[in-house]
Amino acid sequence: MSAPRFGHVGPADLALFTDRYELTMMQGYHETDHDPLATFSVYFRSLPSDRGYAVAAGLEQVLAALEELAFGDDALAFLAEQEFDDDFLAELESFSFTGEIRALPEGTLVFPNEPVLEVTAPLFEAQLLETLVLNQVGYQTLVATKAARMADVVARHGDDQDLVDFGSRRAHGVDAGLKAARAAYVGGFEGTSNVLAGERFGVPTYGTMAHSWVQSFETERASFEAFADSYGDDAIYLVDTYDTVTGAERAVAVADERDVRLGGVRLDSGDLVALSKRVAEIVGDAGVVVSSSVDEFFIRTFFDDGGVATAFGPGTALTTSKDAPSSGVVYKLTAVERDGALEPSMKLSPGKVTYPGQKETYRVERDGSFVRDVLATREESIEGRPLLETVVEDGSLVADPPTLSEARERTRSQLESLPERYRRVSDPDTYEVRISDGLEALERRTKRDRIDRER
Repeated sequence: MSAPRFGHVGPADLALFTDRYELTMMQGYHETDHDPLATFSVYFRSLPSDRGYAVAAGLEQVLAALEELAFGDDALAFLAEQEFDDDFLAELESFSFTGEIRALPEGTLVFPNEPVLEVTAPLFEAQLLETLVLNQVGYQTLVATKAARMADVVARHGDDQDLVDFGSRRAHGVDAGLKAARAAYVGGFEGTSNVLAGERFGVPTYGTMAHSWVQSFETERASFEAFADSYGDDAIYLVDTYDTVTGAERAVAVADERDVRLGGVRLDSGDLVALSKRVAEIVGDAGVVVSSSVDEFFIRTFFDDGGVATAFGPGTALTTSKDAPSSGVVYKLTAVERDGALEPSMKLSPGKVTYPGQKETYRVERDGSFVRDVLATREESIEGRPLLETVVEDGSLVADPPTLSEARERTRSQLESLPERYRRVSDPDTYEVRISDGLEALERRTKRDRIDRER
């Protein structure tokens, strides 16, 4: 019996992280010598329920994947077993990305129909990227947005409370937990409990104790004494294993007896509003961490009802984006080369019509506030600040992605610039994304031309 495989997706496997129909089409392109230049746009048709904005995230992983994207011997052998043609496999053996990517910097607020990124490359290359790009951008944007909503509620209702990701154990897989920790930091969290995210991305890591620590000792007091002896002033005690109020009193007593500062206490169950008030009276200036069923709706109600906390540890609701677990991000062909020039292209499917051509988003601001965005053709120059940046040209990285701290700061500053009515946790107003005259004209012309061709 062979050893079970963990299922990690490493650099050698990335090229196979695609839907089979991408490879089916690529083989057809190869066999028919059909490989025009093409542009694909990645965008949200609409935002999930109660979302007035999204926070762009995941670009760094897309760029890292492009640098490693290649079909090695094992991948080619597997595709041969899947009965792909030898000539096609020989073409894949030398695969590398040679195109262009224009994208929003991570931490940029984005709205429906606006490109998060655009890929322009030979069709054979661009087709392969669809699954990987949507996977990285869609999920991380979803979590970064969820995190930003929590951070925004804290900023408006609290007093500098920290937010720490506690959700790895409930994430839908190892990679999801890792990327969620990263995305949460982009969205405004202070750190994560996930140690690998700290090593991989430099996200600050935090941790206290679990109920198993307390239960493993003969008494709660003994468990606190041992923790105080190990961690001194840094000790944060989980006080609700048996009785929350008594646990808080014991934590204070043990810190006094050991002559150490009480770092804080954590609450993980019960009536958290009422208990947080009572515990805050007991522990004084020490921190109170709340970590049970935390999301933006909980935090809003917690503060409205007078709850007291210095930090929150969201878990399941964050890493699964529990109230809105899918993003609906799409990767659509918007231009294709004909007779040596890129020609706009669009779908006409009911409910899934796409805006044609290469595009740019312009953001109009007044007095430090966002007024509206304008979705335009790439050739137009109109009022506002253009948002897309060229990050890959001729297959090479031409701009370094922002650091995570820079992306996190961009999220914070852009939330401050977005009027509150668009940021509401429930029933936000719809931010205006105006379609430029040039894009509207291009849409009409492209639609008319397509209908004429199909007659």
